[in-house]
Amino acid sequence: MTTILRGNNYLTLINIFKVDPDNQLKLIELLTMATRESVSKVPGFISSSLHRSLDGRKVTMYAQWRSIDDYQRMRANHGSSPYLDRALEMATFEPGMYEVVESFLPAS
Repeated sequence: MTTILRGNNYLTLINIFKVDPDNQLKLIELLTMATRESVSKVPGFISSSLHRSLDGRKVTMYAQWRSIDDYQRMRANHGSSPYLDRALEMATFEPGMYEVVESFLPAS
């Protein structure tokens, strides 16, 4: 389960895919399949959440990995590559690596 906490030392990825609205659902299905069949089975994977923009032009994936090294091993895994190649046929990709610096809850 995704846990967003400062100091957990996880690698956070926020990957934004820009897509034609006609392909948004196809991209979501592809990323879902890639995560279920390949990415989630790689050691170091913690969680991911998939988001779609209401205008149909973006798909964003928030993912957590135990470390940068674990993430790099997944990227080097040839089982994951075909999915990203297919995603890039229908979308542009803006990856980003982050560290959580703060989380907020409603004031009590």
